[in-house]
Amino acid sequence: MAGNQLLSGAPRLALRPLTVESFAPYGDVVTSKGREGRSINAGTSTRVEMPEPDVLDDGGRPSLSVFRASAACSPIEIRELERHRLGSQTFLPLGGTPFVVVVALGEAAPDAATLAAFRAAGDCGVTFRRGVWHHSLLALADGDFAVIERRGTETDCEVAQLRPLLVD
Repeated sequence: MAGNQLLSGAPRLALRPLTVESFAPYGDVVTSKGREGRSINAGTSTRVEMPEPDVLDDGGRPSLSVFRASAACSPIEIRELERHRLGSQTFLPLGGTPFVVVVALGEAAPDAATLAAFRAAGDCGVTFRRGVWHHSLLALADGDFAVIERRGTETDCEVAQLRPLLVD
C-alpha cells in the first residue's frame, strides 16, 4: 500500500495509438498495412519489404529469440529506460499479444520532453532505432514475442534511471 501511496502523485504519461507517423522519430512500425508488395511463390503470397534491422556494426550479427512475456498491471510504473548504441531491436508479437511501447530520445540520457507511450494492438511490431531509449517489453497479456537484435562480443545495453511515472 505504501508504494501505491508514494506513486499517487507521480506524473502520468497517456497512451497513444501506435501509428507509422507517430512512432517515426523512434523507429519503425513493422506492419504490411498501407505498404505495397510484390507477388511471390507463384502468386500465393505478397512480399512486403520492411526496413532492415541495423545489427551488423562492430562485428555484430543478427540474433533471433522468443521473449515469453507476462502481462503488466495497469497503471504501468516506469522507473528506467534502456538503449542499444550498436544496433536496432525489433519486437514482433506472436499470437496477437497487445503491448505498450515507452520511448524517448536523448544523447546522454532520456529527454523528458520526448517521452512517449504507445499502445500496440498486437497486429504489428516495432523496431527501435539504434540509440533510442525504450522500456523493456511491456505486454498487456501473457504472450510470446519474436525479438531480432544484435549479438556481439560486447554487451550493448545502457540503462538510465528515471523519476517514477505512470503509464495508463
